[in-house]
Formats: sequence, C-alpha cells, structure tokens
Amino acid sequence: MEDVPARRPARAARLRSVGAGELALQYRVVHGYRRAFRMAGQGPALVLIHGIGDSSATWTDLIPDLARTHTVIAPDLLGHGASDKPRADYSVAAYANGVRDLLTTLGIESATLLGHSLGGGVAMQFAYQFPERTERLVLVSAGGVGREVNPVLRLVSLPGSHLALSALRLPGMRLQVGLTVGLLKLLDTDLGRDAPELLTLVDALPDETARNAFIRTLRAVVDWRGQVVTMLDRCYLTEGMPTMLLWGDRDSVVPVRHAYGAHEAMPGSRLEIFEGAGHFPFHTDPARFLTLVEEFTATTTPAHWSREHWRDLLCEGRPGVTAQGGARERDLREASERSAT
Repeated sequence: MEDVPARRPARAARLRSVGAGELALQYRVVHGYRRAFRMAGQGPALVLIHGIGDSSATWTDLIPDLARTHTVIAPDLLGHGASDKPRADYSVAAYANGVRDLLTTLGIESATLLGHSLGGGVAMQFAYQFPERTERLVLVSAGGVGREVNPVLRLVSLPGSHLALSALRLPGMRLQVGLTVGLLKLLDTDLGRDAPELLTLVDALPDETARNAFIRTLRAVVDWRGQVVTMLDRCYLTEGMPTMLLWGDRDSVVPVRHAYGAHEAMPGSRLEIFEGAGHFPFHTDPARFLTLVEEFTATTTPAHWSREHWRDLLCEGRPGVTAQGGARERDLREASERSAT
C-alpha cells in the first residue's frame, strides 16, 4: 500500500507576524464621510464590528493573532471612534449598508462577520440584507434578540440625556464615576464585571458631536422600555450559515438568556458560554475567545447562497408558525414591537 504523506494544515503556510503599522488606523471616504478602520493580515476576510460607544480599538489585542490566518478588517462605525460623526441615519440597517460599502471599496466580496453587542445586531442585519456576501456569523453578547437591556441605557435614551452626558465632563465628575465603578467591581456585581470597559466608553464621548452621535445610535435600537429591534422573527433564514454565539454568563448589559433564545431560533447554531465573564468575554478570556474563533472558521464551510435557496426559505417561513399563532408566537411578538428593516 502506497504511503500517503501527512497533510499539513491549510492555514499553516500563511502564518505571519503583524507589524505595528498594520494596526494603525486607515481611512476611506465613502459617500463624503471619512470612515476609519484597521486592516491587517492575509487570508479569508474576517470583519470585526464593535458595540455602541466603542471603536475598533477594542479589538487591538486580538487582531495580531487573528491576522495570522485572516485578512482582518475592523471598522470604526460611523459616529464612533475616528470616523466622522454627521447628523445621519444610525440604524442597524444603515450600519449594515456602511459595512458593505467599506468592504466593497477594499475589494472584499464576502467575509465572516464577528459582531459585539450593537455590532452583533449589525452583523445579523448584514447577513439578512446581503446573505450572498456573508460566509459565517460570530455573535458576541449581541443586541437585537430580546427587549431586555441594562436600565442605564434605557435612561440614556430619554429626552434630555445629552445634558446628563455633558455633565460627565465637568471637573470632578470623572473621579466620582471612577469611584462608583470601582465600588461596583469591589462588590463583585455583574455590572462591576464590565467596569473598566464602561469607564472607557464614558471617556470616548469627549465632545458634543460624539455625544449626539452616541444618543442617535442608542435611540435607533433602545427606548425607555428596552430594545426596540429584534431579528428573532427572521433568524430561520440563517439555516445553512455557520453561526456561533459567544456570551458571558454575567452579562449585565444583554442578559445571557438572550443567548439561549437566539441559539434556539437559529438552526444549527453553536453556543459557547464564558463563565464569570460580563459583556466583554473577549477581554475577560481572550485566549479562549481566539481559540474558539480560529477553530470555528477553520472547521466550517462558508455559506453559499443562491436566489433559489433564499426564495425557498422565505416561502417556507419560520418553522412552527400557524395562522392562529401560539405561545411561541406570542413570546416572539412580545420580545419586540418592531423589527429591523
């Protein structure tokens, strides 16, 4: 019997180090607005989408490792980070369009999308609007599943909240906020788990332009009753698309029960819970996070969509739906009063 040489992993040949210059911000002007992004590495495209009030800087410790096997693109969403902050549409649908347009200018036709919090909602919306350009989904503590969200975000969505955010810049307020956050952490509350990141988000709103963009983004997805956008009603369309959900079991922003709801609604999805982690599991346990993402992208086949397949899924509709509706349908309607478009 002829000896068969051992097969070397397909990705091993592309392993390379990432220079500091590759992690620096780059810029593209799209529709007249400057959009900042980081781009590094070689291989299949992997898009990292940050959450509300955050920026691509949240991924900088992870990009060098991910870029060994991927072309990593981490944008600053419009209204965030170093991107422009116009008086614009900050809905998840608009953000999905913006990600598509940036990828197009970079010559990237399809990619695996990894989204955190609001970015998870944007990733799901991207997959809904552009399934032919979506290879996989990795959703991290994603918004857009149920109504529940941290009460602080509900309060900030109310009229007059820009005045409260402005007050955070007054002398001495930064120290008071820091002491409060430190106390929450000392008491080992769930909110305290995310204390350092939450303090960073406060610092990321240095002027009125940034604060206005933050509030417009928040109000597009949250009101005083909670999240106003859901993708639960169309999650069945992810059938055939590799999807992984990553969540901290002590998430104080988007509760972990949303992870189980999304997992049930997304056929064939994979769920990984980070014990003891809050809303930022990729900061709490970056080694495990990297291992899961690299293993998931290496062992799954990119989705391949056709118009016929998409039409068939739409015509068949969500499994278990009847004209009269049932308990599951009522739960789904109560999760949100409207959906992303």
